[in-house]
Amino acid sequence: MPVSSTYERSERLKSAKIIGSLFRGGNSFAAYPLRVVWAPTQAGPSGRATMAVSVSKKRFKTAVARNRVKRLVREAYRLHKHLLYERLEARGEHISIMISYIGQEILPYSEVERGILKMLRKLEESQQQKQSNS
Repeated sequence: MPVSSTYERSERLKSAKIIGSLFRGGNSFAAYPLRVVWAPTQAGPSGRATMAVSVSKKRFKTAVARNRVKRLVREAYRLHKHLLYERLEARGEHISIMISYIGQEILPYSEVERGILKMLRKLEESQQQKQSNS
C-alpha cells in the first residue's frame, strides 16, 4: 500500500498513556534541532507510526512561535515519513515517536528538514541495533 503524503489524524500521537510510557521506557537520541523519544507499540496498524511534537514554552514564549515550529517539524516529517514507513511495513512493526524541538531559535525549514532526515536515519540504526541484540 503506497504511503499517503498527508499527516492524518490516525498518525497523531494523542494518548497520554502511550506518551507517559515513551518517557518512562522509550529510547531517545538527539538529531539537532530535535530530541526524539520512540518505542515500538501496538497502538496502531503495522507499518505505521504515530507522532507528536512538543516545543518548550520556556524557550518560545508566544504561542505563535511555538505553533510555527510545530508546523515546520510536522511538514518536514510529512514529506519524508515514507522512508520510515517502508521499513516499518517490511518488518510489520508500529512505533510511537515524540519529537521535542531543542533549538534556541526558530531555524529555517532546511535546518529542520535536515534534523528530520537525521532522525529517520538514527531511528533505522537504533531499530537494527535493537533487533541484533534480541
